[in-house]
Amino acid sequence: MGDERFRLFCGLQLPGETVEALVAWQQRHLAAGRAGSSRTVPPGNLHVTLAFLGSRPAGEVPTIAGELAAATAAAGPVRLRPERYRETRSVGMIVLEDIGGAATALADDLGARLEGIGAYRRESRPWLPHVTVLRFRQRPHLVPPVPGLGEFRAVRSALYRSALGPGGARYDVLESALLESASL
Repeated sequence: MGDERFRLFCGLQLPGETVEALVAWQQRHLAAGRAGSSRTVPPGNLHVTLAFLGSRPAGEVPTIAGELAAATAAAGPVRLRPERYRETRSVGMIVLEDIGGAATALADDLGARLEGIGAYRRESRPWLPHVTVLRFRQRPHLVPPVPGLGEFRAVRSALYRSALGPGGARYDVLESALLESASL
């Protein structure tokens, strides 16, 4: 691995049926946002980010993955529910309700663990559970209905490598850990 660096983040993988429902919702309600410089996030990239680490030495991957696995093992069932659609200056997202607070507790625990090894610095604003569903250069000001997914449970936590390219980012799972909620 030598001097190689990876663009890394930790996230929650979504159940297959949740991804399928989000893709169908994107196709129905974000068509107006796909015009011009906008694009929907592809199914393989739909996730809930726990911590964005940025460019890190490849040699840190095993240690980061170990901290993610430890935080995941300590987490309770992660139950989420779509709450609202929100746009920032560059993305459209589905903000999620963290039912019971387990996702927030996992993000906090992971953040502390990663700070402890010098791989991460938490933001000053509170963590916001969400799934990015649209990327754009110019805000489309969409007002779609909230996806009718109901409550769902995150399946796994994962350490992702993000490779930027002309068609957008490609996310590769480097390591993952089963969440308690997936076995219930």
